[in-house]
Amino acid sequence: MAGGWEAPIALTTMEVLLLLGGNLGDPASALGEAERWIAERVGTVLSRSRDHWTAPWGFTDERLFLNRAVILRTALEPQELMAELLRIENELGRTRDEAKRYAARTIDIDILLIGDSVVDIPSLQVPHPRLHERAFALAPAADIAPDWRHPVKHRTVLQLLNDLRQPAV
Repeated sequence: MAGGWEAPIALTTMEVLLLLGGNLGDPASALGEAERWIAERVGTVLSRSRDHWTAPWGFTDERLFLNRAVILRTALEPQELMAELLRIENELGRTRDEAKRYAARTIDIDILLIGDSVVDIPSLQVPHPRLHERAFALAPAADIAPDWRHPVKHRTVLQLLNDLRQPAV
């Protein structure tokens, strides 16, 4: 509109539940730096869990993992969000060995949930496909989002965590 005023386009935002973790170097510093960069480049951090120290999952290592859940509000589309989180991981020294799926790392940033959305594309699956199997992810998530409902399992984060703690029948 030449010479006139145009209303700004409203950006759609979504709330996202992330898990930050690491066990190499100084995990507390790496998680803190990752959280700062997420706030600067990805969206507004709304909440963060307390820190949880846990044993490695899927492999053996003498170093514990530090895990922290974060809720953020972002206007980025899921693929853009994943790309930016991968850039942050790389800038914080994350290296990937494609031969080893699970290994020690300086930083790992996983998208656990995006609102009540389901994303299933080759480069991204949300909800995280193994969230319901991982107490190390569910416990920090339950600190800040116990009632967030998994859109496929139709259970809350807290229910999924409690399910893992129940003896198998």
